[in-house]
Amino acid sequence: MKAVELRADWNPVKDYMPTFGDVEGKKTYLSSKVWSNPSVSVVERPVPKIGPNEVLLKIQACGICGTDVHLLQTKDDGHMMYPGLTAFPCILGHELSGTVVEAGANAINKRTRKQYETGDLVCSEEMVWCGRCQPCADGYPNHCEALEELGITVNGAFAEYIKVDAKLCWDLRELIEVYGKEKAYLLGSLVEPTCVAHNAVIERGGGIRPGDNVWILGSGPVGLAACAILKRAGAKHVIMSEPSKQRREMAQKLGATEVLDPASGSMAEQVLDITDGYGANLILEATGLPEVVWADIENVIWNGRTLNTTVVIVARADTRIPLNGEVFQVRRAQIVGSQGHSGHGTFPRVISMMAAGMDMTTIVTETVSLDKIPGHIRTLQTDRANCKISYVASKGLGS
Repeated sequence: MKAVELRADWNPVKDYMPTFGDVEGKKTYLSSKVWSNPSVSVVERPVPKIGPNEVLLKIQACGICGTDVHLLQTKDDGHMMYPGLTAFPCILGHELSGTVVEAGANAINKRTRKQYETGDLVCSEEMVWCGRCQPCADGYPNHCEALEELGITVNGAFAEYIKVDAKLCWDLRELIEVYGKEKAYLLGSLVEPTCVAHNAVIERGGGIRPGDNVWILGSGPVGLAACAILKRAGAKHVIMSEPSKQRREMAQKLGATEVLDPASGSMAEQVLDITDGYGANLILEATGLPEVVWADIENVIWNGRTLNTTVVIVARADTRIPLNGEVFQVRRAQIVGSQGHSGHGTFPRVISMMAAGMDMTTIVTETVSLDKIPGHIRTLQTDRANCKISYVASKGLGS
């Protein structure tokens, strides 16, 4: 089968200290300190063989994630920009929908409580949690001590087929009933990034009360999904700051009440003006540029009338935050980090929200064939006009 694979050189920086989970030459928890010269290409790989707990999926759609883009970007020293867990070589792609073509004897569909059947449409979690370690047992699968990640440490969905543990799969028949098969394929591939946003603003951020104000920095797919979720949660002002005009327009379609161009002046002053001096109850940092945006975040907290602001960090960045603790102490504010999307009923809730009318296909700006994916991963490093580019299997190869 055809697949899009990333390779890189194991080249630890000077004085790098291996972590407990490192496997020399293969796997690390600190990619930006280890991997250099990443490259991506279309390759030929065998169709995976499944075990008793797994399903084999024929991929219907898979979106390019910001993580895929960062995996190919390098810093000045030639090392990978992405700072997280990786193992290479690896087939990329983790925002997927697929139809079951084979199911193991123990591959149970959580919705029907029966073995998965040929033709069932599913999406999948990207966080491959073990269910045996203490974080998993404590209810924190996103922080599994034996974590693997689909399309990052184990082979992913930029391929014709993928094998996935059935415990990670979620039935999408709700979406077929509302949207029909073709649109459900594309919408199903958007469940995973939407769940990342849901986990960030609802689970980790604690959600909001109707009438609260929220400020989202960065309208990538996660920031845009947060717009949709928080507007439906009852926010009065859903403020999006984003330099791309096209993405600001998408944010408005998905629920942003005000959109701001960072080039237009002080973001803090504009947020305070929009909210009559109150500021924001919840702030989502989805830019990955803390050195650029953090002063405005603190100004809104310090000068706003709202106490108890929660700042959620969802973007990944190998950069220190220029933090003033006094702001958070005096204004009774807090910072929380958010990783992943698993647990807490997030996947079925997001699927139900989509079935109830939250149509995230608005963010898809282009659908392409599999062989076009490497080129688009490269162009998305600088292209802000496009938002979500998705591989759609029905386009075939070379179309």
